[in-house]
Amino acid sequence: MGSAFAFDVIVVGGGHAGCEAAAAAARRGARTALVSFQRETIGAMSCNPAIGGLGKGHLVREVDAFDGILARAADAAAIHYRMLNASKGAAVRGPRVQADRVLFKAAIHELLDAQDGLTIIEGSAESLIIDRDGHSVSGLLLGDGRKLSARAIVLATGTFLNGRMFCGEARTTGGRVGEAAAVTLGEQLRARKLPIGRLKTGTPPRLDGRTIDWVALDVQPSDGEGWTFSDLTPTRVNPELWCAITRTNAQTHDIIRGALDRSPLFSGDIEGRGPRYCPSIEDKVHRFGDRDGHQVFLEPEGLGDPLVYPNGVSTSLPADVQLAMMRSMAGLERVEIAQPGYAVEYDHIDPRALSDTLEVDGIAGLFCAGQINGTTGYEEASAQGLVAGLNAAARATGMAEVRFDRSSSYIGVMVDDLVLQGITEPYRMLTARAEYRLRLRADNASTRLTPDGLAAGCVGAARAAWFQQHQRDRDALTDWLRQTSLRDLKGGSGERTPLFDQIRISGWDRDALLAAAPKAGEWETAILDEVVEDARYAPYVARQEAEIRAMQSNDRVRLSPDFDYGAIPGLSNEMVERLDASRPDTLGAAGRIRGITPAALAAILVHARRAAA
Repeated sequence: MGSAFAFDVIVVGGGHAGCEAAAAAARRGARTALVSFQRETIGAMSCNPAIGGLGKGHLVREVDAFDGILARAADAAAIHYRMLNASKGAAVRGPRVQADRVLFKAAIHELLDAQDGLTIIEGSAESLIIDRDGHSVSGLLLGDGRKLSARAIVLATGTFLNGRMFCGEARTTGGRVGEAAAVTLGEQLRARKLPIGRLKTGTPPRLDGRTIDWVALDVQPSDGEGWTFSDLTPTRVNPELWCAITRTNAQTHDIIRGALDRSPLFSGDIEGRGPRYCPSIEDKVHRFGDRDGHQVFLEPEGLGDPLVYPNGVSTSLPADVQLAMMRSMAGLERVEIAQPGYAVEYDHIDPRALSDTLEVDGIAGLFCAGQINGTTGYEEASAQGLVAGLNAAARATGMAEVRFDRSSSYIGVMVDDLVLQGITEPYRMLTARAEYRLRLRADNASTRLTPDGLAAGCVGAARAAWFQQHQRDRDALTDWLRQTSLRDLKGGSGERTPLFDQIRISGWDRDALLAAAPKAGEWETAILDEVVEDARYAPYVARQEAEIRAMQSNDRVRLSPDFDYGAIPGLSNEMVERLDASRPDTLGAAGRIRGITPAALAAILVHARRAAA
């Protein structure tokens, strides 16, 4: 095999997981190939042209803290900004941007093209090349007969693994309109006896914005705070558009109910389960029949593109029903549909078959990231791509593995949830999934994680320089607030309490601090916001530190792979079944499995100590 086809890491799939995995592996110094059926489709936003949201925005910032590419591409393409939960505490706020599809894909291509050590190869991934021992990968066979060698492979196949698309009575093979499914690869994974299931996702029709009566609709403007996603993006770069809001109504619901017999969701043709937190409009009307309407957000797809994404009406109803449904809503009476919505059903691997590095158990060097692991969303996919790419590079080159802890990152929460609990529906990140979310704010992602990225050798010079200055400024402001009181500022009168504590006591935000202590304005707004929130949450975070130490103590108690849970008195059959399915590595991991009580955990600990004696 020629050296032109020899790599350290091969990444299959040019979606969000694949792009992030390829970039991460190459940043660690691995010779990396990104294989995509068409170079042009790499980085395409196949569903909603938006990045971030509740929980999801945290993931974007965490990927950025490791010098990932998603946040920078989002900033390069952003045309509408909104901070979700802006009126609530910083820990649960969710930054979200609406992106121009063309600009986003162009930004991804630019970032990948600039990455040293990364080669993009056009071709279809036909099958994995497995070593004769059957327990490790050694390369990839392409559809045209080319063979690529590598010690590690990341599968980031999205919805393409045995993908089937549904629109009313129409059935086609594929993972996205106009693109073929990965059938042979899917059959190979099933033949390997990997635990495979089926899931479903969907997309709404795309509307011609020139046929919408915008004057009749309520407007949702872009916010004016000036924040961006990436630490390396100093200012917003594009014109900002507004979105609009309409609603379904009784007529809409009658149209949908009258066509449910033509929906593949209700005819039994689709066996996979869809996302609970983003149901199709058919599901909404069927499950919430008492609702008089559902909000629909009309979101522009680009600065120079008339297409509009109606967020909230994902559907696989026939095209004629979709048109009637959309025209029943205010402002859409004369709307035209440019592309009907459709559902996609695809194969996924039970993520409990993965380690916390996202490597497949029993097949050394094979990693999985994104929707193949049972997740949904660009942000979840990119975060898994980061994990898989970093660790594929480690497997191929002998570097240290990179693990994400749930006490210090949403990435760690997601990976831990997936590999321990498995999934019954497409997994979506939510702030409620993180026990320690007071520590895991979107605004302090770099403070939490960039030191780990530096240690892993995946942070470039520009971010390293930015982070060093950020830490110096952050430490200087924190020290000044701890050493300065209102008495100091007023020349001997006023409160003696340090300003750092006064922020919490008085409930100050940034503006209140600046009013009381104008000198704080010498620091940048982002630094001020982060340190003010540190001060507000300080006592609560301190209490969580004790819980984390207890969790880490339990994580030091190892459980053998053949641990016999059925032999432990007091464990219910349901507990034994869940423990056997997850096979936790540690006592702490066992405690995070749903339904495992403190009493059960104590019994497992006693049994583990006896086994080790």
